[in-house]
Amino acid sequence: MVVEVEHFFGVYMLYCTNVKFKGRIYIGFTVNPERRIGQHNAGRHRGGAKRTSGRGPWEMVLIIHGFPSDIAALRFEWAWQHPHSSRRLSHVSRRCRKESSLQFHWRVVSNMLRAAPWSRLPLTARWLKQEYRMDFEPGLQPPLHIPIAFGSVRAKKKLQCAGEEEEEEETSKCFLCKELVKVSEKLSCFHPSCGMSGHVICLAKHFLKWEPSHLLPVEGECPACCHSVLWGGLIRHKHCCFGDLEEITPSASQSHWADELQT
Repeated sequence: MVVEVEHFFGVYMLYCTNVKFKGRIYIGFTVNPERRIGQHNAGRHRGGAKRTSGRGPWEMVLIIHGFPSDIAALRFEWAWQHPHSSRRLSHVSRRCRKESSLQFHWRVVSNMLRAAPWSRLPLTARWLKQEYRMDFEPGLQPPLHIPIAFGSVRAKKKLQCAGEEEEEEETSKCFLCKELVKVSEKLSCFHPSCGMSGHVICLAKHFLKWEPSHLLPVEGECPACCHSVLWGGLIRHKHCCFGDLEEITPSASQSHWADELQT
């Protein structure tokens, strides 16, 4: 089964199966995994990277997706490529002699999923090739809101929600501050019996009242129905994405409140 995700932002790991270069790893960013692996294997003249051109075939074995924007994903890519230059990964030791490149890059990303700010994003770690799957080392399990998935993933175009008006900016009252809130700034509870809606910022502050030192919420109680909800679930609901675990986000041309996070 192929999972389809709207507004896809992912960071992937390639594994080289060429006998001459077998075991080499390449880390990259993509908005379309199926197209990107084809470009890598077709060579630099067809859009592949310089480091992978002429060294294929390559297999895309792992991808981390669910980033709120391309900027967030690109920062994750850079840190995965340069773990010893990232201040957030200063605790990660260098590759040892007995460690393969695949094992090392898995250890790095395992640490990344436990480090802020990535540990608070609604990410998914997806093994695309079962034969390369590795388990997390003791003490490096990701947070519970970051699932491990298996199987192919495909980017798809954003579908317009039923009844969504692109030209008209309807307004309603925020449940928390009682001020008017535009559709573009609104989050709503997805529980059928709850009609709560509010500003993104108001709900973020409500979720973070017990974690004031953080910027990104992970989970909290709906202020109306008191059900426990994941922040990523609210974002996915806003953008009409119910088919998978990933959140749907603004396009790269739009600013995003998580883009200020530094690597």
